Amino acid sequence: MRELLQNAIARLREAGVESAEYDARLLLSKACGVSLAELNKALILGDLTDFSPDYASKYSDFVARRASREPLQHIVGRAPFRYLDLRVGKGVFVPRPETEVVVEAGLDWLRESGISKPTVVDLCAGSGAIGLSIATEVADAQVWAVEKSPEAFQYLRKNFEETARKQENLQVENLLSNRYHAVLADATKAHISDLTPELQAICSKVDLVITNPPYVPESQVPEQVEVREYDPPLALYGGSADGLLIPEQIMRAAFVLLKPGGAMVMEHDISQGDALADYAKNIGFISAKVKNDLTNRARFVVCKKEAKNE
Repeated sequence: MRELLQNAIARLREAGVESAEYDARLLLSKACGVSLAELNKALILGDLTDFSPDYASKYSDFVARRASREPLQHIVGRAPFRYLDLRVGKGVFVPRPETEVVVEAGLDWLRESGISKPTVVDLCAGSGAIGLSIATEVADAQVWAVEKSPEAFQYLRKNFEETARKQENLQVENLLSNRYHAVLADATKAHISDLTPELQAICSKVDLVITNPPYVPESQVPEQVEVREYDPPLALYGGSADGLLIPEQIMRAAFVLLKPGGAMVMEHDISQGDALADYAKNIGFISAKVKNDLTNRARFVVCKKEAKNE
């Protein structure tokens, strides 16, 4: 098994996989039907008695797929995000660690605002990572998740149902099933007459809109194979050469949904912060501040709608 692992690491490195050792170990744990921690312990102690007997053939297939640069998350079928473990695969955007910072910014705003039972909308929800994080970390939040792609929406529903079952098993109060609302709709619609009945009912009543929209400039096709070949184009590209068309549409939709004094947090490309902040102010937001991620790059903007007494 150790020899198989070392050969796999070498193969993945040769294929250009940056995290070759981690990927090789995780794929081996999946092939063996155990957790990564259990695998690492077994490799140290040499105790393989509980492992799947056909792990070698499964492992060979997994490594070949990863060497072809199929995303690790597609092969294992899961992606971690904050405190969640989400289903992902073909047809849905794989959530990234940098988006966790965007969620944290939204949570900070809710805490600072001291809002009881906040109403939150996750536009371009994809796998449900953002909205489910808000709903599970803010026990009294009502969350609407809006996704256009039927393929991605299937993953969103599965992740919602799976997370809700876990909460029910733990006998958590304020069950997720009563507070999370999945909506199959186009998140760029900014006129109330174009909104679904669910969204019309909360129009101008939303405390926070939080979104990771498609924003990659169409003039900048990603170099990374896992992104370029496997992430859905609908979830990647911002609809124009500079990638701003769809984010601007999402901003207009957010402005319509938000109540006076509400806020929007939007992830964006490192080249788009100033342009989106200016656009937000032009359409009526009273303030728009570009924020940095953990690597000190401008990656999201926080916009506030004017309160009635301001």
